[in-house]
Amino acid sequence: MPIDGFDDAGEPLPLITAVEKGEEAAGDANLMTYSFRLCLTRDPANRLPMPEPANYDPARFEVVRRALAAGETRVGFDLYPLPGNKFDGNNSIGGQFSIGLIGGGTAWHDANEAGREAIWEAHKQYTLEFFHFLTTDPAVPPKIRDRFVGLGLCRDEFESTDHFSPALYVRESRRLQGMAVITQQVILDEPEQDSPIAISSFPIDSHDCRRIALPGGGVVNEGTIFPVRRKNRQGYAYQVPYAAILPKPQQCDNLLVPVAVSSTHVGMSSLRIEGAWMAIGQGAGVAAALAAKSDVAVHALSYPLLRERLIAQGQVLTLPAAAKSPEDR
Repeated sequence: MPIDGFDDAGEPLPLITAVEKGEEAAGDANLMTYSFRLCLTRDPANRLPMPEPANYDPARFEVVRRALAAGETRVGFDLYPLPGNKFDGNNSIGGQFSIGLIGGGTAWHDANEAGREAIWEAHKQYTLEFFHFLTTDPAVPPKIRDRFVGLGLCRDEFESTDHFSPALYVRESRRLQGMAVITQQVILDEPEQDSPIAISSFPIDSHDCRRIALPGGGVVNEGTIFPVRRKNRQGYAYQVPYAAILPKPQQCDNLLVPVAVSSTHVGMSSLRIEGAWMAIGQGAGVAAALAAKSDVAVHALSYPLLRERLIAQGQVLTLPAAAKSPEDR
C-alpha cells in the first residue's frame, strides 16, 4: 500500500507489527493471523446489536484511514451465507484490513491458560473495535460501510457467551517435527507417499502473518498465500503418510499426533482444515487401537494391518488420477 506507516514521531502506527522485511530466505516464528468466525444476521427478529467496544480509541485505525484515503477498497470481512438468514463472517484473505488481528496469535503456542485467555480477549476487543470503525468512522466510504451496517449477532446462537462466538480460529500453532514432514514439495510434486493413512486436498492457503511499515514508505501485508489449487478450483490431492503423525522414536514411542501434524508452515496452510483432520484422526485412532490390541508401540505397528483395517472402514487412501498429472496447473 502506498502509504506512510509511521506517525509524526517516527514510531510505527498501531496495527503495524514490523518495520523491516528481513532476509527473504530466512526462517521466522510468524504465524498466520487468528480471527473469530462471526455468526451474524440482518433479520430484525433475530438480530442483537454488536456490543460496543470498551475504551475504543479511534487512533488505533489511523493506518486504515490512510489506506482508504489512498484509494484502498479491500477493507472489511467476508460474509458467507448460512441457513436461517445468517452469515458466517470470516477474515478476508484478500483484505488489507480485516477481522484478523495480524501478529496477535504469535505467542499462543507457548502461552499458559491465562496467557491464552488474554490473547482471546485481545482478539475479541479488536474484532469489536474494527466492526465499530467500519460502521461509524467517517473515513470509511459509504460503499464499504453500508455492507456491514445493519448486521448484528444472532439471538439464537451462543447464548452462554452473550451470543459472541466462543471459539477463536487458531489457524496454525505448535507443530510436530516427526519422522516425515509434509512440505510444499510433497503437496505439489510428490503427492504419492509411503504408508498413507489419509488423503488431504485443501488448497495451500495462508492468511497474513505480518504487517510491515517500510522506512522509505509503504505498508506491506506479508504472508498471504492465495489458494494454490488446480484450474477446477480444487486443491491438489496428496497422501498423508503414517510417519507424519509419528514423533521420532528416540523422543517418544507411544504418541500419535494427527492435528499438530509434522509439517512446514506451507504444509500446514493446506492441512489446517477440518476435513483433513477428520481423515487423519481416523487413521490415528485406528492405529492406536491396533497398537493397543497388538501390544506394540505405535512405531512398530504393521502398516499392512493398518491399511487393511482403514480400507475396510471406507477410508480413501488411493490418489485420484488427476492428482498424478500436473497439466492442469
